This record gives sequence, structure tokens and C-alpha cells, in this order.
Amino acid sequence: MRDISVFSVTENYAVNVFDDDAMRKYLPGDTYKQLRKTINEGRNLDPAISDAVANGMKSWALDKGATHFTHWFQPLTGYTAEKHDSFINPQKDGTVIMSFSGKELVRGEADASSFPSGGMRATFEARGYTAWDCTSPAFVKDGTLCIPTCFCSFNGDILDKKTPLLRSMEALSREAVRILRCFGDKEAKRVISMSGAEQEYFLISRELFSRRHDLMLCGRTLFGARPPKGQELYDHYYGSIKENVSEYMRQVDKELWSLGVPSKTEHNEVAPAQHELAPVFNTSNIACDNNQLIMETLKKVALRNDMVCLLHEKPFAGVNGSGKHNNWSLNIDGARNLLKQGKTPESNAQFLLFLSAFIWAVDDYADLLRMTIASPGNDHRLGGHEAPPCIVSVFLGDLLTDILHEIETGGESNFREGGSLKIGLSSMPTLPQDVSDRNRTSPMAYTGNKFEFRMLGSSMSIADCNTVINLMMCDVLSKIADRLEKCSDINAEVRDIIKDIMREHKRVIFNGNNYSREWVEEAERRGLPNITNSVDAFDAAIAEKNIALFERFGVLTERELKARYGIYHDNYVNTLNIEALTMIEMSKRQILPAIISYTNFLSSSLNSLKETGLALDVSLQAGMLKDVTAAGVQFRANLSKLEKLVDKVKCESFESIKARSVFYRDKIVPAMEALRETADRLENLLGDKNWPIPTYTDLMFGE
Repeated sequence: MRDISVFSVTENYAVNVFDDDAMRKYLPGDTYKQLRKTINEGRNLDPAISDAVANGMKSWALDKGATHFTHWFQPLTGYTAEKHDSFINPQKDGTVIMSFSGKELVRGEADASSFPSGGMRATFEARGYTAWDCTSPAFVKDGTLCIPTCFCSFNGDILDKKTPLLRSMEALSREAVRILRCFGDKEAKRVISMSGAEQEYFLISRELFSRRHDLMLCGRTLFGARPPKGQELYDHYYGSIKENVSEYMRQVDKELWSLGVPSKTEHNEVAPAQHELAPVFNTSNIACDNNQLIMETLKKVALRNDMVCLLHEKPFAGVNGSGKHNNWSLNIDGARNLLKQGKTPESNAQFLLFLSAFIWAVDDYADLLRMTIASPGNDHRLGGHEAPPCIVSVFLGDLLTDILHEIETGGESNFREGGSLKIGLSSMPTLPQDVSDRNRTSPMAYTGNKFEFRMLGSSMSIADCNTVINLMMCDVLSKIADRLEKCSDINAEVRDIIKDIMREHKRVIFNGNNYSREWVEEAERRGLPNITNSVDAFDAAIAEKNIALFERFGVLTERELKARYGIYHDNYVNTLNIEALTMIEMSKRQILPAIISYTNFLSSSLNSLKETGLALDVSLQAGMLKDVTAAGVQFRANLSKLEKLVDKVKCESFESIKARSVFYRDKIVPAMEALRETADRLENLLGDKNWPIPTYTDLMFGE
């Protein structure tokens, strides 16, 4: 039954967040003003106020029932990490007091030896530091005060995903404000990158999940024959939500709202058992925190409802996988959107300039964007007719493309408003029409006031792609600002800059069907990169031009980028190795015994019929026995081949870290695919009664 108890959203929204209202109530007036100024203007935190902030935050957390605090950070695993400490401070008389100091708030110590470091830290070098990110609000979760923080090693090497994001936001603001000053804007203090991440996911039965070792260990099905019905009828997308799923969504909303996460939109997605949740925009670092909380909450609440939430990019073969569309924009002081068409010629000039800058940036750094969405899971999803291809292009729509073309060729460029649509029924109102359609196949689509980066995988952190988008824009805006600051006629210079950008970078604009074979061929003629797999995509991390970009704006050092390159390859190899070992285990412990049992049954049945002495037709049993035996022999041969390859990689000496990944990509992955193909054929031969693991029909269509 649905919980029909009254829940006041307005009263409970952000109730567990140390937000502005909480700060006003629990902090001294001067402390509140200084902290607010630090947050709003990006200034350095005054150490003198840390004790007062810590005391106020502790009092608020205790009032919320918290007993512990933790520095909540995002290591290079892509997930979150937390170490809990209680507020108790034992006294000499045997009592305790609840204490929390400014030092504990501002800096924590975490064991850095067991997190990915790409070789920057030895196992015995354990000390790492967490530093408070005061721009992202603290919150209480499960009785613990969670303080968003950055994470670095004892020597200051960056070991998390948030620090580069924050640095890129600062650098982007600095370069964008330079341009605004050239337009005569003397008031703007900051330009803030904004993000909103749409999260796709699958929900399946917890009981069935527990019977699939591949789902338990790998998050995706390594075996599974296609069911008779998939998504062909388009009946699940935006369809009526099942009652148990609707109740689950309500519970997720309530929990997220209490944490100040603005969960806004939810619906059924294309594939059976697939759904989506989308929040309202926020500053990129807070949006990143919010998305981590969304993923955690989706999984946690599912378990309470005897379901499991799958965030893998491709849990099921043959139907759409899950992505995470990252919507990115730029706001002046959190107010006016620089990527939205303006009402005046000046604002439209700014809009077109920033729009053109984005085109330039995508063309120059397509390899970096591709790198940020590279993973073994996403390799299964990209390029199919469900997700954008591996070619990074930009969709603008015909109107904006025409306007930029007119500027390039010296014609008149006039903004035109959208038209209106008449439905043809007297009872229906006339609908306003947007200036362009939406392109669901584009990797980077302009959608009216933002760019939607549609290539990101559902399980991935949004920190990396937002860091790169910010950073590539930094580079381009810096070059544009250099020109504007030297010019005498800004209007003429803006037009010339847009002309130059279009002449040199318009190749990246594509408004057609990105799924078509014709586009792949056209992109090749245009010279656009088509990096079809993660192993090659990782190379962007150590390309000289990209290292120079990160270092020029102080986001990451060459050492830190090379460390990440190593982590990418380690994650790729470890993920595939776990999948291969899981396939081997399931094959030996579940599938082979089932094959032997069924062939014994068929053999016994056939012999029994022959022993009757009657002239019975045994061709059915004989044919089935022949088919199952042949498939079983092939299955065992494919299994043996995979085992040998996995054993070989243990003792193989590879010339480079990439060579090891190439071996997995070119040898082990095809062997896994061959083993799966035979297993899926056997699943149909053995039937439901004899197949040892839940089928796709059970998983996707069961209640």
C-alpha cells in the first residue's frame, strides 16, 4: 500500500542540510556574514571563524540526532568515501561532552594508501588529508554529520574528483569575467558553471538478483538470452508507472528532498524495468555532490523495497542501457544565463560569442571529452541506437546554425523567435514553438539555454566531464579575452571572432542523425576523431596539449594526469578480469552441471524408450540430445579458451600498461563474448526448468 501520510515538501525540504537558514540560526552574526561572503564570492576562508562555525554546525547536527561526523569525499574510485568519528570527548570524571573543533571541521586525516593513486603513493605511505569545501553545504545522513571535502595526499597530490572540478570552476569564472568586462559589465563578480545530471537506472527483484552472481559481482548480466519481447513496442517509455515503483520513487524523493537534492522529474525509460530521475540545475560542484547522493539513495531505498537498483551502463544485452545526461550552462552570479538568447543586441552578441566559444572548445578537445566517459561499461552502450556514437559533435539546430553561417559569410544575422503550433482542435490552445527541435542522437546538443552532454555513463561521476568542459572553455575564453582586451571596436571584433571560429571549427556542428552510417563516413571526411573504445580514449590523459591545458590553469599537474592514466587502465583491466572470472565461476558451478544433468536426462529418456522394444519415434529425444551435446562441447571449449587467456595474463610481461589493456580488449573480451553466445543458445535448449539462473524475462518483466 502507498504511504498516504501527509508529507509537507516545503516544511521538510533541506531539513537535513546546514543551509542558509540553519547558518543564520546557529552561527553568530559576524561569523555568518564572513562565511556567506566566502561562499558567494569565492574568497579564502578566514581561519579565525572556523571554531565558531564548527560549534554552530555541531549544535545543529546534535539537534538533528547526529552522534558522529565524517569528512565526505570523492576519491578516484568515482564513488564517495567516509570515515565516521563520534562527537564524544571523554572527561576525567568518567563523563563525556560533545565537542567538535574548527580544526576537525577544516581538516581531516584519511588513510590514503588504499585508494587509487596511480603510483603517486606507496602502500606504506598512508597519510592523506581531507579539506572542507565550504561552498557545498554539510548535511546529516543516517545520524552522521557529513562535511563535503576535498582529498589529497601527504605531499599535496590530488587524489579526488572534486578538487579539479573546483579549480576548473574558479579558472572558468576568471576568464569569463574578463570577457564580461570587455562588454562593459563592471558589476559581475563570478561566472558559475551549472550542471544538472539526468540519472537513468534499472529496478529488478532483490530475490532474483541474489540468484545471479554476475549481477552481484559485476552489476550486469554476463549471460542471458534475449526474451521474445524487449522494447520494440515502445510501451514502457513514459508509460504508467507500476504502483510499487511509484511508491519507491516517492520514498526516494522524500529522502533526497530532506537532503536538499532538488529531485524534479521521474518517468519510465525506454527499456523494460528502466527508469529516470532528473534534478533541478545547481552549481557544478553541488550538482556533483547531489548526483552522488542520488545514486546512493536510489540503491539504498531499493533494498528497503525488496528491489535492487542497477546503475551499470548495460545491465541487459539487447535493450537500451543507462546513461547520465549532463546539462551544462554558465550563469553570471547565479542569475543570468550566458547560454540563453537575450533581449538586446548586446546580450545576443555575448550569447553568440559564448556559444561559438563552446563550438571551438569541443572541436579542440573532443578527445578529452571522450576520455571523461570512457569505461568498460560505457563501451557496451556507446554507438548503439540508444546512445550517441563515439564521434563528438555539436547540435545547434537550423536557426542558430544559419545565424552563425550568416555571420561567417558577412550576411545579416537577425534573431528570430519561435513560431506557434495549431493542433487543429477548437478546444486546444495554440502552442508556442521553440526555435529548434531536439536531437536525441547528438553527443552534445544545445537545448535552448544549455548544452546536454549525452555520452556519460549512468554509474559515472559527473566531476570529470564538468571539469573538462570548464577547462576547455577556459582555454578558449582566455584566447578570446586576449583579443577583446586589445581591440578598439568590440562589436567588430566579436563579429570577426565568430567568423574565425566558424571558418576553423564548424566541422564539429552536425544537426542530423548521429546514428546513421552516413554520418560516420561524413565525420571521417571532416577529420573528426572516432575513438571507439576506452583503451584508446585513455590516451587523451597524457597527450601533450592536454597536459599543457591542465597545467596552464592550475587544475592538475602532469604527474597527477599520468597517475590518472594509470588508474583508468587499472580500472579497465580489473573490471574485465572480475567479469571473466565470474563467467568462469558461473560456467563451472552452475551452467556445466545443468548441461550435464539435462543431457543425462535426455539420454536416460532415450534409452528408456528404446528398451520398451516398441517401434517408437525417438527422433525428438535424439535430436535434442545431439543439439545439447554439441552446444555443450562448444561451451566447454570456449570456457577452456577463456580460462587459458585469464591464466596467461597473470604471467605475461607487457611492455606498457596500455598493452595489458589491449590484451584484455582484443583477446579476453572476444573470448567472453564467444562463451556468452554459446551459453545463451544453451539457455533456450535447456528451458526454464533446467536453466540454473533467472532469465531476462524473469528479471525485466517480473513483478
